[in-house]
Amino acid sequence: MDLIFSRKNMEVLLDYIAEGVQIIDSRGRIIYYNRAASELEDIKQEDTIGRHILEVYPSLSPETSTLLQAIRTGMPSFQVQQTFINYKGKKITTVNTSLPIKANNKIIGAIEVSKNITDVRELSERLVDLQERLLHKESGPKQKRVKDSAGYTFIDIIGQSQEMLILKGLAMKASQTPSPILIYGETGTGKELFVQAIHNASPRRDKPFIAQNCAALPGTLLEGILFGTVKGSFTGADDRAGLFELAHGGTLFLDEINAMPMELQAKLLRVLQDGNIRRVGDIKTRNVDVRIIAASNTDPRAAVEGRQLRRDLYYRLNAVELRIPELKERKGDIPLLIQYFIDKFNDRLGKNIRGIASDAQSSLQQYAWPGNVRELEHVIEGAMNLMDGQIIQIENLPPYLRRIDQSSGKYGKSEKTVSLKRALEDYEQEMIRSCFEACEGNVSRAAEELDIPRQTLQYKLKKYGLTKCTGRI
Repeated sequence: MDLIFSRKNMEVLLDYIAEGVQIIDSRGRIIYYNRAASELEDIKQEDTIGRHILEVYPSLSPETSTLLQAIRTGMPSFQVQQTFINYKGKKITTVNTSLPIKANNKIIGAIEVSKNITDVRELSERLVDLQERLLHKESGPKQKRVKDSAGYTFIDIIGQSQEMLILKGLAMKASQTPSPILIYGETGTGKELFVQAIHNASPRRDKPFIAQNCAALPGTLLEGILFGTVKGSFTGADDRAGLFELAHGGTLFLDEINAMPMELQAKLLRVLQDGNIRRVGDIKTRNVDVRIIAASNTDPRAAVEGRQLRRDLYYRLNAVELRIPELKERKGDIPLLIQYFIDKFNDRLGKNIRGIASDAQSSLQQYAWPGNVRELEHVIEGAMNLMDGQIIQIENLPPYLRRIDQSSGKYGKSEKTVSLKRALEDYEQEMIRSCFEACEGNVSRAAEELDIPRQTLQYKLKKYGLTKCTGRI
């Protein structure tokens, strides 16, 4: 049977989406305002209906309002960043998609979907400002550059397997060149450790090291953070240096480069080719001396084929290409890593754990480690938080690791027979926990990695009590 949605049903539906939705008529008067827009503006929905858009947004004008532009030009605009002061004097930043509404070739209104990025923008700009102050901190009459944020060296990279020894040798050689580097490996393999070690072994070690995750910010905001902005480049924009300028003379680490929008990748390519940047909205170019190290959590060739990474950018970045092996490819390093994490959490937790029982270590050796080194770290930390005694026993490990068959490395019987349903649920729970931590609590990314709908993942997170579970870099 066909479903026919009335206007009332549609309005109820729109009230449950996270983005703000506004509709104005051809005169600029608000005829619809959903709940998210109401919460963003801190104004009741019924108080907006019938008012002119500029009455609710007094800091905007017919020229700067993206909704009024859609009516005036008849053209849609997509993902436009806009900063404005609302009627209560609060500064808000949104990313807007605005579409004219037409009937019989006549514009009768416009609709806009807005995503609130105020907190993200403020935190990002505070981070940039903090980095600038740290990198150029005044000490008496002279400016003194303080130590940057790259704390790891090659000594800190634990591993004596042949794969790791070869990789560390290549990375050490790469540290002495100015060429771009592309590092890739699964989540949790330790990509940033290598990046920081390369910087600290390079001639740029006393210059800035700045890291930016390209998946953490919307594309419109990321562009301003990387390249800087000039006053007037968009509503509410200020003169602000970007990360390229702050990293001058040093290293800029761009993590999850495959998540950077394609148009921004084109800008990055130009910087790699000529060393010049242009702030958003500026006509002047600035020369920067920055070494780029990029990282991807997927094979970059697959990212190129999947149109996540520009082919020409890939060829420019992979002057030096390093692949970090998964933990299951270097299981000989597991005993070293276990002892390293025991020592680390002894200091942090005030414990005196001396080691791990042989059956517990054997279970860790047999496991496939989909979350890589990061997952092993979480397992050791969890065991040490809850255990008594000085030796980690197999009963201190998570349930899914206690049921590893020591001869086959597969899930088998534990102390007592477990039903298939319970075993599958435990395995599902651990897969979701591991992936959710690896994605740092980002539900959308975790759902994509697990290849399940976002709503399904949200249900399972609630079912297993994992909604507050977060990972670490």
